[in-house]
Amino acid sequence: MASLPLDDYPDRFALANELHARPFPELRAPCRAAHIAIMPERDAAERDRARDLDHLCALLDRHGAPRPAPGANHHSARLGRAFLKWEQHTEFVTYTLFVPGLGDTPFDGSAHALFPDDWLGSAPGRVLTSCLVRVEDDRGQADDDTLAALFVPESLAISRVIDGAATIAGDFRIDQNGHVRFAVLAAPGTGERRLGRIVQRALEIETYKAAAMLTLPHARMVAGRVAELDRDLAQVVARMAASNGGDEGADAATLDRLLHIAAEVERLSAETAFRFGAAGAYAAIVAQRIEVLREERSASRQTLAEFMMRRFDPAMRTCRSAEIRLTGLGQRAQRAANLLRTRVDVGNSRQNVEVLRRMDERAALQLRLQETVEGLSVVAISYYAVSLAANLLKPAGKAAGLSEAGVYALLTPPVVLAVWAMVRRLRARVAARERGQR
Repeated sequence: MASLPLDDYPDRFALANELHARPFPELRAPCRAAHIAIMPERDAAERDRARDLDHLCALLDRHGAPRPAPGANHHSARLGRAFLKWEQHTEFVTYTLFVPGLGDTPFDGSAHALFPDDWLGSAPGRVLTSCLVRVEDDRGQADDDTLAALFVPESLAISRVIDGAATIAGDFRIDQNGHVRFAVLAAPGTGERRLGRIVQRALEIETYKAAAMLTLPHARMVAGRVAELDRDLAQVVARMAASNGGDEGADAATLDRLLHIAAEVERLSAETAFRFGAAGAYAAIVAQRIEVLREERSASRQTLAEFMMRRFDPAMRTCRSAEIRLTGLGQRAQRAANLLRTRVDVGNSRQNVEVLRRMDERAALQLRLQETVEGLSVVAISYYAVSLAANLLKPAGKAAGLSEAGVYALLTPPVVLAVWAMVRRLRARVAARERGQR
């Protein structure tokens, strides 16, 4: 194909090839599959993925198989008669071996024995799940009773899938060797790719079911802690409702308790947010994988969907309930803190009003004192002014035939008025300057 006259968008080919990078295996009955998922015990999503690749390469090197490309998150290779499919997921890695033919006895673990013990012991993590799948032709000889003999009847789920292309049976129990087992009976004429999809989806159902169930212990822990914090919050709110406020010490202690509850809720949320989110995603994948199998009931046995509805879904509802209760507790604690802050703000507003009222009283008192001082100032200034003026005008008064008392009598009114007018003008000028500064 001719090249386009434009540059490709970054990673165009890599992203397009990602859709085709994980094809389903092509299987022909009879055959066996051994599947193991390995996951670190802590911080699985932030693990060193280079260690996963190193562990894969150690297995490939033993068989002289080609190594994956640097940074690969999936790889397929042939290991002798077996075919290996390796996938790297967000929290775990999976190894699946497909081996032609059947063992001497059903689920004898001969396919899983192709994983060397010392190699498994050096894995960067622990076993999340381990599965054995037995795939054989359905020749009409294996009825429900025959399958029930291979599994625990009480937990056994059997269903015809993909329009009768195969029958799947499994009990989702871990046997004495640590494996979960599935039997797949392929109907005559079932294609290799279709059979591969059926087996792959059965393995994915078990793997993602196991990954989702990891959240259940966290959910139980959160539920218990939420119950304790809920009781504490109820007591705090009850004390808030019983008190009338005004006690700053009591309000401070109540606010400190609310902050402690809110901090504990945030800690729990931070520690479990990823786990709860992962559980929801894994549970959705399990439901989707079961849905695409298009199950049909086989005789009176329960289907995979019914098994999950009775056993798996209640656990997921427990997880969702714990998450919802934790979120609701955080919201209630926040509302209680807001109510307390509002009451404290109202109390502060009342105190501010009281302070302003007292300031107004003091301002009025200061005004009265100022007016009194101004009156006294007018009298004092007038007294000295009249004395000075009288001393200056005494000779003129004698010449005019006025006595000393007459001179004082004539000078006092105009001097007092002049001093009063001067004081008023100064006060008005000062007040105007203050208003200008504001």
